[in-house]
Amino acid sequence: MNSTVPSEPHRPSPEALLERVQREQHGKLKVFLGAAPGVGKTYEMLSSARKKQRDGVDVVIGIVETHGRRETMALVEGLPLIPRRRVPYEGRELEEMDLDAILARRPQLVLVDELAHTNAPGSRHPKRYLDVQELLAAGIDVWSTINIQHLESLNDIVAGITRVRVRETVPDAILDLADEVEVIDITPTELIERLREGKVYQGEAGERALQGYFNTGNLTALRELALRRTAAQVDEQLRHHRRTHGIEEVWPAGDRVLVCVNESPGAQALVRHAKRLADRLDAPWTALYLETARSLQLDEAQRDQVAENLRLAERLDGNALSIAGSSDIAGDLLAYAREHNISHIVTGKSQRSRWFELRHGSVVDQLVRRARNISIHVVADPQAESRRLPRRAFARPGDWNLAAILPVTLLVAAATGLGWLLHAATQVHNVALIYLAAVMISATRYGMVPSLYAALASSGAYNFFFLGPRYTFTVADPANVLSLVFFIAVSVVVSQLMARLRQQALATREQAYDSAELLNFTRRLAGLRKLEDLQAVTTGQVARILDLQALLLLPDDDGKRLSAESGLDDKDLAAAQWSFEKGEATGRGADTLPGASRLWLPLRTPSGIVGVLGAQRDGRGALLEPSERRMLDTIADLAAITIERIRLAKQIDQARMLAETEQLRSALLTSISHDLRTPLASIMGSISSLRSYGAMYDDAQREELLTTAQDETERMHRFVGNLLDMTRLDAGALQPKRETCELQEIVGSALQRTARLLERHQVSTAYSHELPMLTLDFVLMEQVLVNLLENAGKYAPEGTRIEISAQRHRYAVSIEVRDEGPGIPEADLQRIFDPFFRIRGGDRQRAGIGLGLAVCRGFVDAMGGRIRARNRRERSGSIFEIELPSSLFVSPAEAA
Repeated sequence: MNSTVPSEPHRPSPEALLERVQREQHGKLKVFLGAAPGVGKTYEMLSSARKKQRDGVDVVIGIVETHGRRETMALVEGLPLIPRRRVPYEGRELEEMDLDAILARRPQLVLVDELAHTNAPGSRHPKRYLDVQELLAAGIDVWSTINIQHLESLNDIVAGITRVRVRETVPDAILDLADEVEVIDITPTELIERLREGKVYQGEAGERALQGYFNTGNLTALRELALRRTAAQVDEQLRHHRRTHGIEEVWPAGDRVLVCVNESPGAQALVRHAKRLADRLDAPWTALYLETARSLQLDEAQRDQVAENLRLAERLDGNALSIAGSSDIAGDLLAYAREHNISHIVTGKSQRSRWFELRHGSVVDQLVRRARNISIHVVADPQAESRRLPRRAFARPGDWNLAAILPVTLLVAAATGLGWLLHAATQVHNVALIYLAAVMISATRYGMVPSLYAALASSGAYNFFFLGPRYTFTVADPANVLSLVFFIAVSVVVSQLMARLRQQALATREQAYDSAELLNFTRRLAGLRKLEDLQAVTTGQVARILDLQALLLLPDDDGKRLSAESGLDDKDLAAAQWSFEKGEATGRGADTLPGASRLWLPLRTPSGIVGVLGAQRDGRGALLEPSERRMLDTIADLAAITIERIRLAKQIDQARMLAETEQLRSALLTSISHDLRTPLASIMGSISSLRSYGAMYDDAQREELLTTAQDETERMHRFVGNLLDMTRLDAGALQPKRETCELQEIVGSALQRTARLLERHQVSTAYSHELPMLTLDFVLMEQVLVNLLENAGKYAPEGTRIEISAQRHRYAVSIEVRDEGPGIPEADLQRIFDPFFRIRGGDRQRAGIGLGLAVCRGFVDAMGGRIRARNRRERSGSIFEIELPSSLFVSPAEAA
């Protein structure tokens, strides 16, 4: 993560001031946060609101859910209440908060309970927190309530703790928007006692809660999450206050540790010291590296050491950061510390000479002198004497480009020739700037040493050809001596500046290339869904960037041993297994099992080691340069994160599948328990009445009882038939037996089977001329029409018309079943054919298990057709249309 050091920390932050002005124009939000239902959030909100009302504040209730609790209902009395808005939905009315009425009333404070609530379809906003944002934008203060499990970022964590996934969530930004967060906290023992007393849930709901969600372990974990999230919110509010008011001093409300790292191996001792200090203080800590102009002059080994120091901080559960800095290292460190309210800074004792400190100053001395109320811990390195910093060389080995001497000489010669021509043509004596251009080109193209050579050669040529006496290295005029000295000094400075600019450009180009490759790799990883694809992409990326033969090994199903890979010898297998078990690099170039032909790196995630990445290159010598090792480590980290993501996605899919299976099973059991038990009761009642009191009934009464038993038996037969048909469809065992059929015959057979069901309806048929013969499964198609007619007879009122029509189009035959019932809600048109789905409605609820239409779709799909539903336009009612394509037509020759 990259960031920048804030400039002028003693002044208020402009961003914070702008945010403060924007907030002053909005209403203020206060959130009552609880760890679980029943802790008393709504009760506390209402109690505080009554106090505000007594103080003269205009308080109204937008919406409050009392859940039938007497204590909460008593607090509602006396507070002005905005009547709720009624929203029709699926044949019934839902009550929602009337947002427009509140905006028109414009109170000072409005109470809005259950911030995570999902509004009824047709509301202006789908979620209640969006209503709250509109109220705040209108300048109205809002108090609301929420449980910790409804926060989006904690949803997965809560599901892992409680085994219950909350569907209604709120973005964390809403809680961050709150001006106040009040935690309503009670102990798990007290909450469980309230539950047993019936103050949270009543009846069977309370017993189920005690047996599942409301246990001591779950409540303790949720309580900790609530307290930690609130602590983070309070910390952010403190930082915002300090930024807004330009407070430079650190307020030690809570300890935080910052350790400074550099390219020295001794920085690891500082990191470990910071870890121990943070553990003693029970405080968070950060390892910080400042990227300055000097960072560009580090060699590969030093850069690798910086990366290793930061990785050590991450392994020790610290936060590792690398940010841009300036030449004032002490000022940058203190600015970062004050911005993040750091109370302790850990730094190392300087290993520079006294002469160096006199010339450049000491970072440690400046920290101690300017720290004020920040504690500075100066840690001595016990191995400093055996690891003294080497004296800096004049130039890096890469700058000694001897092959550039010839082109640089030609550049100086070209500058001399150009200067000679200008001097001859214009009599201009000062041609030194032409030589400076040659020095700049040399520094830009070839580095520092060739540019210094160009500066000296240019000085000699300028003296020899243009300063009198000419064609000698003697300078007669003292003014020319001074000019020559300044020319040499400027040439040297320019050569160094241009050489440094060249180094920066090369480093930037290299970083840009690496960043582009990693970005491309990350994008490819984001779209992966299978571990096999990940292996191919990762090995291909390693081969592309590093020219290495890579191998990605994953554990077996038991998660203890790596999957065997052909082509690996015993040494490589042992090294890979060791790396997987111990979490250390092994094999070629590592300290452990160096006899292996590959270098093995563990793929580490917060949940453990998920695999190993092996790299091999033909030939002897070092396998990887430090920069290549850093790149390979980065690729390994990205691959590990992707493996974790793929596995978590698979677990989520499995959990979703189990939940859907459980939902289907529950729906099936519920339907069977009701819709099979009802006809069984009628059958048993009729038969038992005939057997016990048969002599007392006349013929008409006995016929009525037998008719009831027969009707209910046929109803059970249809239920069981649909269940068996659905089982065949799910198992893929349905194979249509195609034969040449006449559509009118199929419709007539279906009408005959449903005659008793439709005897109180007006049934009509209409067929277009020249309907073709079709190749269909007669039994399946008949069952489809029987289910559609039964569905129409069930939902359409008695005496209404049910129409069956069939028309031939150019490419299909369409069969429509129309009724004059209440129709299908628009939201359910896409789900009407799902198994066990039934339209919910008070007076429209009919017996059935929700499989008839699902069976219709399965049968029609199996025969190559399509079925869909829509509502009638000219009047109420629904239309079910079956479309049979022309591929099912029988030609006249085949029919003959």
